[in-house]
Amino acid sequence: MANSLSSKKRIRQNEASRNRNRANKSEIKTQVRKFTDALRERDAEKAKAELSETYKAMDQVAAKGTMHRNAASRRKSRLARRLSKLVKSLS
Repeated sequence: MANSLSSKKRIRQNEASRNRNRANKSEIKTQVRKFTDALRERDAEKAKAELSETYKAMDQVAAKGTMHRNAASRRKSRLARRLSKLVKSLS
């Protein structure tokens, strides 16, 4: 157990940060799941809307430092490829 006041405060800060980060990551997973469901339904318009929301969530989380910006960019690119593949198959 921590003894000094500063180490006790640091423990409190770490816990708050951990909870924030977990909530942010959970939000991204939820958005990706909504996008994936739209892809599974083969609904291109809904998928485009969900992709936009997913982009927004990933950019916000990357800006806060929970996720690295390159990791967010990589995941966005992969999702966009999946949407492109669906659009090509429908046309």
